[in-house]
Amino acid sequence: MEMHASSASSHGEAQTGRGLVDREELVRVIAQSLYSLGYRRAAAALEAESGVPLYPAEHDRLLFDVMSGRWDACVAAIRAVAGLGDRERAAAEFLVWRGHFLELLGIGDAGLPRAREVLWRRIAPLGVDRECVHWLARAMVSCEGAVAPDAVVGWRIGLFLDLVDAFPPWFHVPSGRLELLVENAVVKQVLSCVYHNLPDEVTLFEDHKCPEEQIPSKCSQILCGHNNEVWFVRFSNDGNYLASSSSDCTAIIWKVEEDDTLTKKHCLVGHKNPISFVAWSPNDRMLLTCGNGESVKLWNVATGECSLKFSSSVGHIINSCAWFPNSEKIVCASCEPDNSPKRIFTCDLEGQELESWVGDRIPKVSDIAVTPDSKHLICVCSNEIWIRELPKGREWRIREQQTISSLSLSGDGQSLIVNLNSQEIHLWRISENSTVPDNKFKGHKQGKFVIRSCFGGSNSLFIASGSEDSQVYIWKRHLETPIKVLYGHSLTVNCVSWNPAKPHMLASASDDRTVRIWLAHKGSHRTRLTA
Repeated sequence: MEMHASSASSHGEAQTGRGLVDREELVRVIAQSLYSLGYRRAAAALEAESGVPLYPAEHDRLLFDVMSGRWDACVAAIRAVAGLGDRERAAAEFLVWRGHFLELLGIGDAGLPRAREVLWRRIAPLGVDRECVHWLARAMVSCEGAVAPDAVVGWRIGLFLDLVDAFPPWFHVPSGRLELLVENAVVKQVLSCVYHNLPDEVTLFEDHKCPEEQIPSKCSQILCGHNNEVWFVRFSNDGNYLASSSSDCTAIIWKVEEDDTLTKKHCLVGHKNPISFVAWSPNDRMLLTCGNGESVKLWNVATGECSLKFSSSVGHIINSCAWFPNSEKIVCASCEPDNSPKRIFTCDLEGQELESWVGDRIPKVSDIAVTPDSKHLICVCSNEIWIRELPKGREWRIREQQTISSLSLSGDGQSLIVNLNSQEIHLWRISENSTVPDNKFKGHKQGKFVIRSCFGGSNSLFIASGSEDSQVYIWKRHLETPIKVLYGHSLTVNCVSWNPAKPHMLASASDDRTVRIWLAHKGSHRTRLTA
């Protein structure tokens, strides 16, 4: 039987959708959003057709009473509001009587007797902060805060808004509530999306779910510029360059072109020993290279020329270094081959030592970093993470059960990851209160060699790592098991780097003498070999 439209078709049921959302609440939230967007006629039409006003009767009644200065009626309205606790109700009543008190002070001497009565008979018994009561008492002498007669209207509007803020949300729909609900829903979907990697891939027209092709997984190019094992690889901070270093004692700077291909810019020659790592200056104009048992060299990225050679004290070997965010000084860790005291020191770009930490309590550092805000120096030493507040602050240590081989910071400097010889990667917050890792990542192989991992992707939501089984592993930051494994290298993958400006691009360095560039799928393309 065909049914005629009933009142339910125009006014709806009490619940909507799956029964989780109250119909009247939904209508009010939509109306508030329409008003805030400037669609006043549409909002008024919604109120009229639905029979649901944006504001309840109590709201309009209180507004009228406040603007009319009907103070006893205001208090009665407050006491009639459901959902207010005793403390909130007392605070609201205090606002009302304080408003009346300050208006009386604004009248002048004629208002003082009534103001005194309001203070002691209305305000004091509420049990609010005594300091507030004392301030009002002093105002009777100083007239501080008194509301002049010509300012009463604006004052009462402000008073009403203050009262509304003290009431439950049903009394007055918070501004931007619908937009906040939608944004929270989108954020939750994005965070739960395993493969979300491109920030512009969000729409309100459907539930958010990214395909796995958003993760760099297609080898687009193989860089064959080195003649021996490639130990380290790192994109510049602006994502326009890639630096690789090798046991062939050279480092190469590669240019990232607009079409996502890489071309050789400079081959840096001058080290006599294998280059274990490189470090870009934060402004990307300079590059540090560190050879095993050698001094650190500073290179001009534009010209490819060596600008300076950093050396530690006689007999010491610099084994790790990092930049400070201003690109004007670096920090180095050095040690002697024997068990003599270790050193951590800073120096400027002229090679002049600025400060140093020396002594038995200084650990033998295998990796070092400075947070982007310059507030923390972080060192890896054996099975400990040593953190020091800068310039001269507290120190604390995070102890791991296994030997740490490498360290990597998140882009915001709030977190770090360390690779362990136990075939795990641990994620830690940089906080003195951190006692257990925020997460652990498993699946890759690491036992004998230094394997390096990195944060990457949109908002550093992913972790990538090399592995001794010749593969690249990728995890979502909150998941323990890999979401993607990249095959292609034939020997151990020593290091990976995610392009900070192009979240669809990843690089990996391997003992097979190559650097592979991995891209998110953008249609069919062939792998290129580049010498």
